[in-house]
Amino acid sequence: MAKLPVSADEIIKVFGPHKHYPEKGAVRVNIQNPDEIVKTHCCFCGLQCGIKLKKKNNKVVGFEPWKEFPFNEGRLCPKGVQRYMQDNHPDRLLSPYKRVEGKGFVPIEWDEAYDAVIKEIRRIQDTYGKNAFAMLSGVSLSNEKSYMVGKFARVALKTANLDYNGRLCMVSAGAGNKKSFGMDRSSNSWADLAHAEVIIVTGANVSECFPVLTYKIWEARDNGAKVIVIDPREIPLARTADLHLPLRPGTDSALTNTMLKVMIDNDWLDHDFIDNHTSGFEEAAEAVKECTLEWGEKVTGVPADLIYKAAEMWGKAKTSFLMHARGIEHHSKGVMNVCSCINLVLATGRIGKPYCGYGTITGQGNGQGGREHGHKCDQLPGNRDIENPEHRKFVADVWGIKEEDLPGKGLSAYEIIEAINRGEIKGLLSICFNPLVSLPNNNNVREALEKLEFYAGIDFFLSETLRHADIILAGSLQEEEEGTTTSAEGRVIRIHAVVDPPGKAKKDSEILMELARRLGEGDKFNYANSEETFNELRVASRGSAADYYGISYERIEKNLGVFWPCPSEDHPGTPRLWEDKKFNTPDKRAHFNPTPYRNPMEMPDEEYPVILTTGRVVSQYLSGSQTRRIGKLVDLYPEPLLELHPKMASQYGIQQNDLVKVSTRRGTGLFPANIVETIREDTVFLPYHWGGVNSANQLTNDALDPVSKIPEFKACACKLENTGRQKSKDSAELAILSRDIQY
Repeated sequence: MAKLPVSADEIIKVFGPHKHYPEKGAVRVNIQNPDEIVKTHCCFCGLQCGIKLKKKNNKVVGFEPWKEFPFNEGRLCPKGVQRYMQDNHPDRLLSPYKRVEGKGFVPIEWDEAYDAVIKEIRRIQDTYGKNAFAMLSGVSLSNEKSYMVGKFARVALKTANLDYNGRLCMVSAGAGNKKSFGMDRSSNSWADLAHAEVIIVTGANVSECFPVLTYKIWEARDNGAKVIVIDPREIPLARTADLHLPLRPGTDSALTNTMLKVMIDNDWLDHDFIDNHTSGFEEAAEAVKECTLEWGEKVTGVPADLIYKAAEMWGKAKTSFLMHARGIEHHSKGVMNVCSCINLVLATGRIGKPYCGYGTITGQGNGQGGREHGHKCDQLPGNRDIENPEHRKFVADVWGIKEEDLPGKGLSAYEIIEAINRGEIKGLLSICFNPLVSLPNNNNVREALEKLEFYAGIDFFLSETLRHADIILAGSLQEEEEGTTTSAEGRVIRIHAVVDPPGKAKKDSEILMELARRLGEGDKFNYANSEETFNELRVASRGSAADYYGISYERIEKNLGVFWPCPSEDHPGTPRLWEDKKFNTPDKRAHFNPTPYRNPMEMPDEEYPVILTTGRVVSQYLSGSQTRRIGKLVDLYPEPLLELHPKMASQYGIQQNDLVKVSTRRGTGLFPANIVETIREDTVFLPYHWGGVNSANQLTNDALDPVSKIPEFKACACKLENTGRQKSKDSAELAILSRDIQY
C-alpha cells in the first residue's frame, strides 16, 4: 500500500500555516545593541562570502558587512543580505516528529525518535541486506559533517548506497577536472581574474546565481578585459559583454569544438606547452577536424562570424580565464562539455600562470568541500577512489576498521530513486536534501518515496520531501555549529557557531553520533567537538589529491582561509595550481580529451517542438526550502515564470501573464508567461526552486551522464498550450495551497 505524504491540513494542525518571514506586525528584536557580532560566512552558494551576524538573546537578529574578508570585501547579494532571517523562523523544526496515521506528524522525544530509526534500520537490513538501506546527503553541510556522513554510512549503516545532492551540481565538473588535470579544483584564486585579457563565462548566469562574482569580472573589464558570454539567454552579464554567443541548449561542446578547430586552423596555439606539458592533443584535434564554422553555426544556431571572433579573441590573448557552471554540466554529456572547455585552456597553455586560469563555479554552499571528503557513492575522504585498494586501505586504517569491511561503490542519487522504485532499496535516511523538488522527473521521485517501507530525514525545515517521512529529526542551521567549508576557489574557511539550535532541535553532528552509538559504532564517532572531526579529516586526506593535512582551525583564522592542497603545517597553501607545470596525473601532464559531438538525449520533434531549459533566479536558492520562507526574497520572485521570446508568444497567441500549459514526456505544469527578448526564439526557460504544481522538475529529463551520473536538466523537448486564462493576483499562493505537495 502506498505511503501518501502527510496532507496540508494535517501539517497546519501541527505546525500552523506556512509563513513568509517577517510578517506584518511581527515583534522586532532590538538589534542596536547586540550581545555579540560574529564573523562567519553566508550559507548560500559556493562563493561563501564573509558576513558578520548579530546575536541577541541567543538569536541571530541582523548582520553587518565583513569588509576585511578578501573575496567579497563586504559585498553581499540579495540572498546574503536576507540569510539571517531563517534563524528563529516560525517554520523551524523544534523537536523530532513521527507520522501517526490520521493525525499527520506528532512531536515526540528524542529517545523515541532514535529508537524508531534504529529499529527500522535493523529490521530492513536484517530482512533485505545492508544495501537495502540508503542515505542521501547534502552539500550545505560543513566539511566536518560531510566527512562524518561518509564515515557514518560506511561504518555505522554499513551500506554502499550513499550519495549526495552535489550529484545534481558539480560532479560533471569534478569528473572533467580529474580526467584533464588529475585534480578537482579551480586552478586559481579568483583574484587572478583582475588582469585577464579575455574572460569566457559559459553556462553560468553569474549576475543572478553568483552576484558577488560579477564585481570580479567588472574589475577585470575596467582593467581592459574582453568578456565573452556563452548562454542561450541574454543574461545580465551578456548585456555588457563584448561578445554574446546565444547557443541552442545542449550544443555547448559543438561550439567549443568549433572554436578549437578555428584555433588549430589559424595556429593560435602554444606548441611549447602542448608538446612539453600535455598529452592527447592529436586525438582531441582529430575529434574536431569536421567541426567547421558552417557546421558549428548549423548545430549551435550561433552565427559563424561570432564563433570565429570568439576563437580569435581567446586564441590571441596573452592572459585569460575560463569559467563555467551548471549550464554546461547539467547534461547527459556534461563531462564531455567540461573537457571541451578545458581543451581550449590547454591549447593556449594559459594555466598555472598569473592572471591565467580555469574555474568551475560551485553552486551549493559547500559544493567544493562537500565533494572532496566522502559522501559521494564512489568516493572516500581526500577525493580518494572507493574502488582503489590502496585508497581503501588508507582510509580504513584511519577509521579503525578492516578494509574488507568497507563497502564498495554504491548507486548515485537518481539511481537510488530508481532502485527504490524497483523494490531493491526499502529504507532511506536523508540529511539536508530535498529530492522531490531538486531531482528530475520528480513524479518518479514521489512514487519512490511512497514505496519506501521507512524514511527518516534530518533537516531544519519541513521540506516537500520530508512530508513523506516516518520520522523527522530536527537538525541545525549552518550558524548553529562550528566547522569549515571550502569556497569555489578552493579556500578553506571557518564557520562559527553563532547561536544554539532552538527548542529541542539538535546539532546535525550530535544526531549522527548518537545514531552511530545506537548502531554499535559509537567508539568510532566519539568526537568532543568539530575541531576533533576536522583533525581526523586532515589525517584521512593526507597525501591525497585534496590534501588538507597542513590546515588547522588556527591557521584558517589567522589567514582568513587557506587554499588546499596544503600537505604540511609549514606549507603556505596553494592559491594557484600547477605553476611548476606538474599536473596531478600519473604522467604529470595535463590531458586533452577527445570530445566528439552528440545531440542531447531528447531533441525537439513534431509532437514536442520547443526546447525547455531550466535554471535559477537571483532571489531563490536551490529547492527553495530556505529562501521561499523569507518574505522579501519571495516578493522579488514569488513564483516560477515561463520565459519565452515575443515571436514564440505570437506563434501561440500568448500574452504577458497568460497561464501556459507546458508538457513533456514526463509531466505537465501550468506557468504564467513572461515575454522577454532575452531568450532564443526556439527555447523557453523555467526556474526550478519550487515544488508541486510549480515544479519545473516534473518536466525535466532524467537521462544521466554515463560518467558523472548527473541528470540532463538543461535540455529537453516540450510543447506549449495557451489556456486562454490570465494568472490572478493570488495565483502564487493558490498554487502553493492547491495540491498536497506543498503547504
